[in-house]
Amino acid sequence: MPTRSANPTLPPPLAPALDKEAAYRALQTHDARFDGRLYVGVTSTGIYCRPICRVRLPKRENCRFFLTPARAEAAGFRPCLRCRPELAPGLARVALVDSSRALTQAGTRLLELALDRGEAVQLPAVAARLGVTERHFRRIFQAEHGVSPIQWLGTRRLLRAKQLLTDTPLPIAQVALAAGFSSLRRFNTAFRDHYRMAPQALRGPTPARPASDTLRLFLPWRPPYDRAGMNRFLRARLLGGVEAWHDDHWWHTLTLANGATGWLGLQLDARREGAWLVLSSGLLPALPQVLRRVRHLLDLDAQPLDIAQALGPLAAPRPGLRVPGCLDGFETTVRIILGQQVSVAAATTLAARLVQTLGTPCSTPVPGLGRHFPSPQALRDAAPERLGGLGLVRTRVAALQALARAVTDEGLELSPDAIMDTTLARLRALPGVGDWTCEMVALRVLAWPDAFPARDAGVLRALASHAPQATQSHADAWRPWRSYAVMHLWQGLDPARSTTFAPSPAADPLLPDPA
Repeated sequence: MPTRSANPTLPPPLAPALDKEAAYRALQTHDARFDGRLYVGVTSTGIYCRPICRVRLPKRENCRFFLTPARAEAAGFRPCLRCRPELAPGLARVALVDSSRALTQAGTRLLELALDRGEAVQLPAVAARLGVTERHFRRIFQAEHGVSPIQWLGTRRLLRAKQLLTDTPLPIAQVALAAGFSSLRRFNTAFRDHYRMAPQALRGPTPARPASDTLRLFLPWRPPYDRAGMNRFLRARLLGGVEAWHDDHWWHTLTLANGATGWLGLQLDARREGAWLVLSSGLLPALPQVLRRVRHLLDLDAQPLDIAQALGPLAAPRPGLRVPGCLDGFETTVRIILGQQVSVAAATTLAARLVQTLGTPCSTPVPGLGRHFPSPQALRDAAPERLGGLGLVRTRVAALQALARAVTDEGLELSPDAIMDTTLARLRALPGVGDWTCEMVALRVLAWPDAFPARDAGVLRALASHAPQATQSHADAWRPWRSYAVMHLWQGLDPARSTTFAPSPAADPLLPDPA
């Protein structure tokens, strides 16, 4: 195999064209930076692979290059059973100016969300949510992805099923349902037609369920990845009962809207360039949702090469620094509100009191992990006096309960799949929620790569500025990756002082002075 050559240059991940010679160089060098951004179909075998695949290098004239698995399968290629294209990192949200591409990106995320939740996909409903006609959505989707929405959905369903068959002990009927198929018969037919084998043939002998009744999966990232930075961020914010650090794993309890409950653990593996996920059996029926949330939490789908080029010298000291997301949007938004004008340690203490008072006990084998975070209903229905007894000022109590009502009674969605402008406008209408809180929610909950809390005390200190307007102007050079710039600014502070990231009291008149 040829040695690693000069870095190939590829177009943006959603670009309609592809430099074939640069793509072949990425394949020659097994460059993991382009994993999930490039797929190669080999005409002599009819198989398509990831650029990191370690099979014998195919001849250049036998290679066909694609930006997505859907395009490769539409051209008649089958996924490689060795490198497993279904495990490739995805493509994180990008702040786009082009309206058609932005609409396509938003629509694609809505389709993915429906698949992960096991919901029927209705294209007219997706188009209506985007504010366009179904015909227009189909047209711009075809122009961007090279396949129709129906073809794209078919590929995603089959790849999802392939992953579940390989990595889980779920019965084939449950795999079909989790992958989005309406019946086992349709699943078997589609699988045979596309992959030329029966689902059971891919699985082989039925995998034995581990004695501990847990499942362990590997989720790759696109290197480089700042493992130390992510671990440091998570450990500094451990929430007693809900989170724990044990046996070199970060642990968290989780409750999903469909009623699935359980716990999971994460370990970052620098050598394998990915994260190990351990999860309890209670979360298995909702595995696609869990995987989606974990990828968001660890920012596994980020594009570090593009980000580093945009941030320049700011990103050089910490290659691969990620923006930590969240497992539960409501939980993280509550913690952001609790963090207004106080240190991370103080906010974590307040959140721990909330968990002990309103959280639901649970049983886990992990020391210190024994409660679920309070549900929106529990927070909505709590007596304000009871919350005040935890050390929360009246304005903070009002903000938290208004948030809980918006989620439970008004359908406010707090996830990367929410429509950002609408969600932030609804948050700003709540009492006690200002610009800093909204920007932090955009950064950590909505997965917006261009969020920038200009009034954040840590950002102001890192830029040696006390004028948010000047800070905002300074940050314009980092668009559309300002969320990553914020993380670099925070990580660049003196570690002894870097745990206080909250709005500057003098800079945000919307936030009350803590009492």
